[in-house]
Amino acid sequence: MKDFEKFYKYVILYFMPVLRKTRSVFAPAKINLHLSVKDRRQDGFHNIESVFAAVNFGDTLYFNVLKGENTVKIDMQGLKSPLPLEENIIFKAVSLFREKTGFNKGVKIRVKKRIPLGGGLGGGSSDAAATLLTMNKLAGSPCRREDLLEMAGILGSDVPFFIHETAVALVTGRGECVFPLKAPKLCLVLVNSGFHSETSAAYKLIDQNRTSAQTGKNNVFINKSEFDEKDFSHFTNDFLNFFPETQKSVYNEIIAKLREFGAQYANLSGSGATCFGVFSDRGQVKKAAKAMRKKWSFVRECFSIM
Repeated sequence: MKDFEKFYKYVILYFMPVLRKTRSVFAPAKINLHLSVKDRRQDGFHNIESVFAAVNFGDTLYFNVLKGENTVKIDMQGLKSPLPLEENIIFKAVSLFREKTGFNKGVKIRVKKRIPLGGGLGGGSSDAAATLLTMNKLAGSPCRREDLLEMAGILGSDVPFFIHETAVALVTGRGECVFPLKAPKLCLVLVNSGFHSETSAAYKLIDQNRTSAQTGKNNVFINKSEFDEKDFSHFTNDFLNFFPETQKSVYNEIIAKLREFGAQYANLSGSGATCFGVFSDRGQVKKAAKAMRKKWSFVRECFSIM
C-alpha cells in the first residue's frame, strides 16, 4: 500500500503541470569565470572574450496558454518594483517571437524571481532565453536553433549563451559566438554586494577611463574545447579595474574574504554586482557561505550545471 501511495504521489507530481496545462521552466543564472573587454565595435557594442558557466541557482517561469485570448500577461514574483510591461525583457521576447512566427495565442507567464537585478548573473537574459525556447515548444517548434539565436541576439548579448543550453562556454564577439567547453564541476559561493550595476553604464565607464594600451587584447584560449582549474590563474574581469573606489573596494573585500575562507579562485561576475568563489568541495562551500552571511544578505551556495 505504501509503495502504491508513493507511486500515486509521483504520478500526481509528474503529470500535474500537464493537467493544469502549465509548463514550468528553470532559467539558470550564470557567472563569468573570465571576462576580457576588447575593442568597441561599429554597432556600439564591445567585443569580448568570456567564459560563462551556468549554475543550479536561478528563476522559475510558469507558462499558461490562454484560450480565446491573444494577450500577454506577466506576473513577476519576488520583485519590489517590477518594470513596466513594455520594458520587461520577457514581454519583449514573447512579442518578438510572435512577430517572427505569427503565433497569436495569448500567454500568461508567472515568474518566481530569485536572481537579483543588476547582479551580473544574467537573470534577464536567462529569462528571455527560457521564454523563447518555451514559446517555440508551445507553438509546435516552428523555429530552428539558428532562428532562436537570431532573436536572442536582438534581445541582448548574453541571451545566445542560454539558448545553447550548455553548461560552460567560451563566448566571443558581442556574445553571439558560443563555443561549449568541457569543464570540471565547480562548487561555488555567490555573494551580492548590494549595488545595482547597469551594464551599459559599466561599459561607458571603461570607454571613458582606459587607454588603448589597457584594451583587452590577449586571448586566454587557444584551444576552444576545454579548461581545468589551472586556467583560473589566467582569468580576469576587466570591469573590476574601472569602478569608483567606493564600489571597487567592496568588491575587493568580498573577493578577499572568499579567498580567505578557502576559495581557489574568486572574482566579480559580469559588470557586477555579484562576486563568486570557486571551492574544492561542498564542505568548504558551506563553511564559506556561513561565514559570508555574517555580513552579506545575499549569499548562495550552488554548483555549475553539468
